[in-house]
Amino acid sequence: MKRAQFNAPLAPWLFVLPQIAVVVVFFYWPAIQAVTSSFYIEDPFGFGATFVGLENYKTALDSTQYASTAAFTAFFCVVVTTLALGFGLLLAVKADKVIRGAHSYKTLLIAVYAIAPPVAGLIGMMFFDMHIGPFTEIAAWFGYELKVGVNYWDTVVALVTIAVWKQIPYNFIFFLSGMQSIPASVREAALIDARSGWRRFCDVTLPLLAPTAFFLLIINITYTMFDTFPIIDVIVKDKPANNPMTLVYKVYLDGFKGNDIGGSSAQSVILMIVVAVLTVVQFRFLERRVHYG
Repeated sequence: MKRAQFNAPLAPWLFVLPQIAVVVVFFYWPAIQAVTSSFYIEDPFGFGATFVGLENYKTALDSTQYASTAAFTAFFCVVVTTLALGFGLLLAVKADKVIRGAHSYKTLLIAVYAIAPPVAGLIGMMFFDMHIGPFTEIAAWFGYELKVGVNYWDTVVALVTIAVWKQIPYNFIFFLSGMQSIPASVREAALIDARSGWRRFCDVTLPLLAPTAFFLLIINITYTMFDTFPIIDVIVKDKPANNPMTLVYKVYLDGFKGNDIGGSSAQSVILMIVVAVLTVVQFRFLERRVHYG
């Protein structure tokens, strides 16, 4: 393979300098600041800070509210990731079989992804509104009063529904692309070897989609833990304090609403460690089961 040649030794560094600057300014510097702040109790107006060591970490880990938030985050992550991947794969399988009007179906299914998360949260809130929401009216037909923002589990259902609805198109795009990249010769051989469509899907299609599924698993977990922040903010903002929230949203509440800079920094560091460990586990154990053809 021919290597790129540069006459000036600094030229390669000049090309990558903007990206390095972005990473340093928006990732490494805030991360260092968070780690530093986590060892202090800081005045929210910047008038001083008191070193407390690991006290902020101890306070967070001993808090029952933090434990319940962590449990909900794990539950939310598993449910949203499972449903979003499942529905995305199902729609991709169905769309792959469409011959007439295929582009129209694909466009309609992908269009939702163009909606920004805060807008998706606002649209979802309108559907679950206690006064005019159609989902609330449907629940009333069955004798149930849906109270999103007031009742804990009603709010959970709304959050999961909106988060899954927002992420399905992304999974659909990649699953459909992966299915359509399977060679025609492989599909024809599968038709001969297995008459059952379910067997062909399990034995041929699904293993070939494993790299795509592994990539989407990581993306969906990241989306659920971080990118659902605007959706949660729209649904639970200015609502009672007993509503469900993820760890990222709790960091925001404690830091910007409660003015507990040190405590929120400690929580962000804990979350950073959890995400790093989770990523290592995924690549060390799950990727071994993925076969790249």
